[in-house]
Amino acid sequence: MSSKGATSLPQTRKTLLDKLAYGFGSIAFGVKDNGFTVLLMIFYNQALGLPAKAVGLAIMIALVVDALSDPIVGHWSDNMRSRLGRRHPFMYAAALPVAVSYFFLWNPPAGLSENALFAYLLGITVLIRLFITMYEIPSSALVVDLAQDYHERTSFLSYRYFFGWIGGLSMGIAAFSLFLRPSAQDSSGQLNLSGYSNYGLTASLLMLVAILVSALGTQRHIPTFRQPEPRRKFVLSRSVRELRETLGHRPFLILLGSGLFSYASAGIAAAILTYFRIYFWELSGDQISLLMVGNFASVVVALFLAPKLGVAFGKKKAIILFSSVGMLLGPVPYLGRLLDLVPANGTGALFWFLFGTSFINTVVVMSAGILGSSMMADVVEDSATRTGRHSAGLFFSANAFIMKCVSGLGVFGAGLILDAVSFPQGAKRGDVPADVLNSLAIFEPMVIFGLSFISLLFVINFPITKERHEENLRRLSEDADQAVAL
Repeated sequence: MSSKGATSLPQTRKTLLDKLAYGFGSIAFGVKDNGFTVLLMIFYNQALGLPAKAVGLAIMIALVVDALSDPIVGHWSDNMRSRLGRRHPFMYAAALPVAVSYFFLWNPPAGLSENALFAYLLGITVLIRLFITMYEIPSSALVVDLAQDYHERTSFLSYRYFFGWIGGLSMGIAAFSLFLRPSAQDSSGQLNLSGYSNYGLTASLLMLVAILVSALGTQRHIPTFRQPEPRRKFVLSRSVRELRETLGHRPFLILLGSGLFSYASAGIAAAILTYFRIYFWELSGDQISLLMVGNFASVVVALFLAPKLGVAFGKKKAIILFSSVGMLLGPVPYLGRLLDLVPANGTGALFWFLFGTSFINTVVVMSAGILGSSMMADVVEDSATRTGRHSAGLFFSANAFIMKCVSGLGVFGAGLILDAVSFPQGAKRGDVPADVLNSLAIFEPMVIFGLSFISLLFVINFPITKERHEENLRRLSEDADQAVAL
């Protein structure tokens, strides 16, 4: 095993400002993900008239492209040598393309046929995913160099999740309270094409600012980051062997499996949540915005709760706790309505009931995500003790991919569920048949519970503890000292 070229310079002291700068960039991913999961299906299905299955299929195909591009970008950024280090060139290069492509997602040409609209949606989502990949993977991988301590990583990543959720929630609130206002022709506002256009412009500008602020804010630490191995002559067989060796690491595969099922369930829930809120609970746009405002409190709680429980119980036990609570609580509102135990639509009691369940669910989902990402960071050193390569970009490309499953598998699964229950297109609040809504309230929670349970089975088998991580750091330090001595 060789560590040449893999040593890092002495770490500079990290401050709250560093955590804020690192986390702030995830606003871009949060805005994109919230738009894909909360608004995209409604926009293309209800407002533009594209069948739900077609919307889901376009997103799913784009996700397959992602699966191919993510490890390429991760491996590329692991081996990049430049004046700006390994990660920052990608972050700066992606800023403007991310913003421009996201704007055009919400501003398709008028008068497209159904097939042309499907092709447009497919093409623009592929572009968005490629550009987001160019930013999100190198940006996420920075945490391995910014923080080597087992628990400090969780703290850094809690800020990343905090800003991701804040960005997504802020634009979600703006969408329903500012851009998608009801009119005489559209009582709920979800058919307002100009509103989606204005949302796209505002969201795109916010994404551009977030990426540039984060890149500039973390740039000063580049001289202290771990350097890639010296350039070697490219040999395809060797590169393929190294990729297979790295991505075949058992703890990584466990997290990958868990993440795929967990984020798929979260994505389906998020994509159908807007349908539930508008048609099942018959909430107004302002009420939906108020529920999202309540989620700000959830995000603040999770920012501090996840790291603290990670220290108290260990990351694995804490994530098992959060996942179990989420699995048990998720079906409660829908079961309660089917059993006539939930307050009637239009009452204040119903709103506060939904407010409380939404608050708890957001805390649970965000906390589990923070701990899962921190566990992925620990896989980097665990793999390096066996391969001699610090492949943070490659591992975080997989982490980014499973996070994208929220919008990819989620929208695809949501499309299948909506089609299975025969949910009508162009529907208005109060016009959807009761049997369709009841079928949705039974089928969707069953799917979510099943996916979440499989995810939990994976997590139970994750082997890296705090003690194993510290032993990995010790061994890597010894290997680095021996390489320098030689």
